[in-house]
Amino acid sequence: MPLELRARGDELVTLRRPEARDGAAFVRAALRSRDRLSPWVFPAETIDAFDAMVARINPTYAPSLLIENATGEIVGAFNVSEIVRGNFLSAYLGYYVFDPFEGKGLMARGLASLIGFAFDDLGLHRLEANVQPANTRSVELVRRAGFEREGFSKEYLFIAGAWRDHERWAMVRPR
Repeated sequence: MPLELRARGDELVTLRRPEARDGAAFVRAALRSRDRLSPWVFPAETIDAFDAMVARINPTYAPSLLIENATGEIVGAFNVSEIVRGNFLSAYLGYYVFDPFEGKGLMARGLASLIGFAFDDLGLHRLEANVQPANTRSVELVRRAGFEREGFSKEYLFIAGAWRDHERWAMVRPR
């Protein structure tokens, strides 16, 4: 199944596939957001790193950018990764919001579009988000979107030089 993300969104935001032309704006957004994001995630901070992210798009990795319609600015990013087909039909979700867009509800709108992409376009049955417990805003985002907390994964991911615990949140295709 192709990973072509058709632009999705609403009157405020559009979710779309990243393109090489987005590199400079993405890097600027990542650099201005570095201090807030660095405990949780490390988005591409160079054009080469951004280009590498775009080049990695394949049947198991589907990154997307959330764009504010009024300004054309990049609000944040979503990544659907480790997409597995067959009897599993599952993937992992990652996401982050850039400054100054945190707390404005735009990521919630983007996540709604991303959920539609994952279940309708990719045909997934399950989408899982693993969130560090201290990242309370991120936990609230997935909880409000309808993800259910399934458990706790001790030392789940190696981030910023240490193994970090995560809460496991998941959503299955709405019936």
